[in-house]
Amino acid sequence: MKYKNIKAIVILFAGLFLTVSCSEEFLNPDPNGLALEDTYYSNETEAFAGVTAVYDVLGWENLLGRIVGLNSASDDFFAGGGNSSDITELQLWDNYTLNPTNSPSGEYWKKGFSGVFRANILLTKLPDVPMDENTKARFTAETKALRAYFYFDLVRFFKNIPLITTPVSTEDYYKIPQVAPEEVYAQIEADLNAAIPNLPITVPAATEGGRLTQGAAKALLGKVYLFQNKYTEAAAQFAEVNGTPGATSQYGYKLLDNFADLWEVENRFHSESILEIVHSKLSNGSWDNVAGSEGNIMNQMIGPRGYTTKTPDAPDYVSGYGFNPLSADLYNAYSATDLRRSATVANLTQLVADGKATYEPGYKDTGYFLEKFVGRISNRYPTGTAELNWSQDTYEIRLADTYLMEAEAIVKGGGNTARAQALLDAVRLRAGLTSIPATDENIFNERRLELAGEGQRWFDLVRTGRAAAVLAPFGFVPGKHEILPIPQLELNNTLLKQNPNY
Repeated sequence: MKYKNIKAIVILFAGLFLTVSCSEEFLNPDPNGLALEDTYYSNETEAFAGVTAVYDVLGWENLLGRIVGLNSASDDFFAGGGNSSDITELQLWDNYTLNPTNSPSGEYWKKGFSGVFRANILLTKLPDVPMDENTKARFTAETKALRAYFYFDLVRFFKNIPLITTPVSTEDYYKIPQVAPEEVYAQIEADLNAAIPNLPITVPAATEGGRLTQGAAKALLGKVYLFQNKYTEAAAQFAEVNGTPGATSQYGYKLLDNFADLWEVENRFHSESILEIVHSKLSNGSWDNVAGSEGNIMNQMIGPRGYTTKTPDAPDYVSGYGFNPLSADLYNAYSATDLRRSATVANLTQLVADGKATYEPGYKDTGYFLEKFVGRISNRYPTGTAELNWSQDTYEIRLADTYLMEAEAIVKGGGNTARAQALLDAVRLRAGLTSIPATDENIFNERRLELAGEGQRWFDLVRTGRAAAVLAPFGFVPGKHEILPIPQLELNNTLLKQNPNY
C-alpha cells in the first residue's frame, strides 16, 4: 500500500483546494475541479463548498478502512482475507507485528491530518467571506467540530502528534514538534465547546442528513471526556443527549424498536443515529482511485469468499473477500435469546450444513461473518465499479452507544446508579434480555455485544486498561500496542519522534 505523507499534503493544500457540490444528499460530493485556494471563498456558495470538502474526509474509504482495521486488531475478529499476506497491513495489526513502515498508520495519519488541514484553511478564510452571519457561525461551528473529530481520532491512534490549528507552509512543517496529548485534548474540548451553541438542534434528513447537530457534538464531547476518565463531565454531556432512558430526548433521539432495522441500508438518519458517516452508490468509484470513492468498500471486503446460494431462501450475500471473520468466542457470547445475534452474525457454517449455500473458507475462517455490513446483491448498484459503490452508512456514534457510555461514566464516577441501571436495561430490553446489575463489567460486556463489528471494541479495550490481558494471546505488548507507530515517512527530516518501543 502506498500513501501520500503529510508533507505532500501540505504542498497540495498550499496551492489547491478541492471544490465540491452536493447531489442527492449533503455528503455525496461530486468534484467539479480545482480552484486556487488564494482566490477562493469569495461568497457563501464557495464557503459551503469548503465545509462540504471537510465533511468529505469523513467518508474516505479504502482497503485499510478504519472499521475493518479496528476489527482486525480486536479479539472479536480476525483480519481474514485470502491468505496471510492479503492486505499485509491488516494482518500485521491482527497479530501485532506492525512497524513504522508497514501498518495501517499511513492511511489513518493521512486521513486525520487531511481533515485537519482542510478545516484549518476554512477557519482562516471564513471570517472574511461576505455572507449571512448566522450561516457563517454555523459553518464555523461545523468546521471546528469536524477538526475536533479528526484530532480525536489522531490522538487516540498515535497519542504523540503535532497540534496544528492554522495553515502551514511546506517549510514550516519540518519544524513542527509533537505536543503532549493533554494539549490535543484541550484543543478538542475547546473546539467542541465553541461549536455547540452555533450548531442546529436538528437538521432535515432529506437535504442535510449527516451534518453535525448540537446533540452530535455533545455526544462527541462526552466521549472525549470519557477517554480522559473525566467521568462526571462525560455523564453530564451524555445525559443531555440521552434524556430519559427509552423515551425521546430533547434532540429527537430514541432507540429503534427493532435492532435489525439499524442495518437496513436505506434506513438512514433515523432517531438512533447521532453521528453517521455517509456513503454513496453514485460516486462511480474505480480501482484507479479507491480512496476517491464515496462508497463503502467494507460491504465488499467482509462478504464470504466464493459465496453461492443453493436454495431460494438463502441470503443473497455478495461473494466478497472474506475479511473480518468473527471469532467463535464472540458468537458464543450471545445467548440464544439475544435478538442481536442473528442481526450481527452471518452464520455460514449453519447455511452450509442446511444445504442452503456454499462458500470458500478464507484465511482464519470461522464460519461466522459480520451480518451488520455484509453486502447483499439486492443492495448492489450496477453503475461504476460495483465493489466500491456500496451505499450503506456507518455509525460513528448511535444512541445505544451513548446510553452505555453514560452508564459507564455514572458507575465509575459515583453518580446516580438508578439511572445507570435504567440505561443498561433499555439496551438489553430491546435485545430481548432481562435486567442485570449495572456494574462496570456488565456494561463493558454489553458494549461488546451491542456494538460488535462497529469499530468500538479495540478502543474500549485500550481505554479501560483491559487490552493487555484480553489481547495478549494475539501478540499485544503492553506499553507499545495501545497506539500505532508514527509512519516512517512522517519522521524523515522532521522534528517528529517515533512512539515508544517501535
